[in-house]
Amino acid sequence: MPEQSVLLIEDEESIASFVTMYLEKEGFAVVSAVAGAAGLALAREKQPRVILLDLMLPDIDGFEICRQLRQESEVPIIMLTARDASTDKVLGLELGADDYITKPFDPRELVARVKSLLRRSEVMASGADAPLSVGPLTLDPGRREVTINGEEAKLTAREFELLHFMIVNRGLALSRQQLLERVWGYEFFGDTRTVDVHINQVRKKLGDSVRIETIRSIGYKLTD
Repeated sequence: MPEQSVLLIEDEESIASFVTMYLEKEGFAVVSAVAGAAGLALAREKQPRVILLDLMLPDIDGFEICRQLRQESEVPIIMLTARDASTDKVLGLELGADDYITKPFDPRELVARVKSLLRRSEVMASGADAPLSVGPLTLDPGRREVTINGEEAKLTAREFELLHFMIVNRGLALSRQQLLERVWGYEFFGDTRTVDVHINQVRKKLGDSVRIETIRSIGYKLTD
């Protein structure tokens, strides 16, 4: 698919048409599916740059699709959900989604988030930065790899970006809002729980190779 490619997996025709219209106006090439199995097949065949994934689908729900995609790809995923419960949002993020947006939403906000994800991916894939090391952990921005004592640790694209920013700013107390603005790359419209979930996932995957401290009422700090 073209560089500015988006896969939309959404079974509500009105929403799919609306979102497609706005994305195409911004120069994106959009392919869509109305069911989970078809969406998975398109993701594997087309290899889009970003996936917009509805949670409530007629065959396979969005959580399962996200789980399967994360086993084979780091493609950025934005979940589209009518579910307002924070537990649903947290579960989606824990399964590897990079972001979520609750219906009904402003299509301009959705376009902004898609553009932000693409910008961040391009910066991280540029290879301009040298590898960074903290204790037994090495993060290589060019290869988009994290290794611990030479063994690769699998992070999602957003987890990688979050860790990269924290290593660059290690020793500094970073607020949740700072992390949202610098890692997510836009003025966040939701709550800061997104940061907490991603931090917890990074901690689980890295174990005690690095220390990410919780700074009460502020945010987090990565220390040597």
